[in-house]
Amino acid sequence: MARINDNFTKLPGSYLFSEIARRVSAYRAENPGKNIISLGIGDVTQPLAPTVIKALHEAVDEMSEKETFRGYGPERGYDFLLNAIAENEYKARGVDISIDEIFVSDGAKSDSGNIGDIFSVDNIVAVCDPVYPVYVDTNAMAGRAGEFTSEGRWSKLIYMPCTEENGFTPAIPEKTPDMIYLCFPNNPTGATATKEQLKVWVEYANRNGSVILYDAAYEAFISDPDLPHSIFEIDGARECAIEFRSFSKTAGFTGTRCAYTVVPKELKREGMSLNQLWARRQSTKFNGAPYIVQKGAAAIYTEQGKKEIRSVIDYYMNNAKVIRDGLTKAGLTVYGGVNAPYIWAKTPDGMKSWDCFDKLLKEAGVVTTPGAGFGPSGEGYIRLTAFGSAEATAEAVERLANIL
Repeated sequence: MARINDNFTKLPGSYLFSEIARRVSAYRAENPGKNIISLGIGDVTQPLAPTVIKALHEAVDEMSEKETFRGYGPERGYDFLLNAIAENEYKARGVDISIDEIFVSDGAKSDSGNIGDIFSVDNIVAVCDPVYPVYVDTNAMAGRAGEFTSEGRWSKLIYMPCTEENGFTPAIPEKTPDMIYLCFPNNPTGATATKEQLKVWVEYANRNGSVILYDAAYEAFISDPDLPHSIFEIDGARECAIEFRSFSKTAGFTGTRCAYTVVPKELKREGMSLNQLWARRQSTKFNGAPYIVQKGAAAIYTEQGKKEIRSVIDYYMNNAKVIRDGLTKAGLTVYGGVNAPYIWAKTPDGMKSWDCFDKLLKEAGVVTTPGAGFGPSGEGYIRLTAFGSAEATAEAVERLANIL
């Protein structure tokens, strides 16, 4: 008889955002016609930039002609996109990344979960708390997390609390991890990390042979010129870090699906190149992002494309300011929303996160994300996203202010 991977049976309940969807669906069924505004799941609402749409159409036309039709593409990505990424995302910031260190994919979520394939199941994993659930759940599925305890923690994971007291930035843990997940600008707290703070992590990882798995999916929302956009801006990072990037929030590709991961050739463990291991994994399990999608992604690096993308990012960051200012005025303690599209707010009167979620949904018709869903240290907070329309965001903040 076939045996299942019993690590899946250890997972508590459903995926966080699936549970949110379930509760919202139930509320809609009980309240038909109710106007519900979502500031919960971080999905974008603005359409793809005109330059991207033009490139997509041109690529579709190419696929209709025998001379320009393309079948299987290179697993790492087409050179036209790889070169655009290397030039605009890295070289422009003084970082040397070659195109054979970049792997185009269908999403940073996929890559940050799949990267575990090239690591031993015996590795000790450290995560921030609160944390993007994918880091935790995929390691639990792989068998690295141990058992889920009554305290809401996995027995084998190292949790690095990110709290109000430490500015939502993790401290070096007492026990040395092999794999360290970091995300800046942070999801869910909206916190950022300085070059000095990342330098500490890079030096620590190099001393101990750890690997930093750095999620930079929201780097385009950084406006502070002193903040790093990539961990590879830090000396020594090429020997200890892997970086995940995404076009989802940067260019509205949540439904179009395109991202990339950077694995430097200097990064080796046990005499093996992690670049080569990831290349082997991808060439075996992945056939590459579609040509049409990659053409659309490359278009954001044109002069006009950059202007259009910047305009959309500014649009969302204005939403973030509206949320931050409105909730602050309503008396809540609020973090994030400055160099990140997420706002992290304390629940009123010490209310539990899920209780606050239900209250805001039922009394204001506004969907948020309960902080407890991101880990034990997220209890007592809610996360709101800036990815709604300007009109819906303003209305949601007004509704929230009236009941808080």
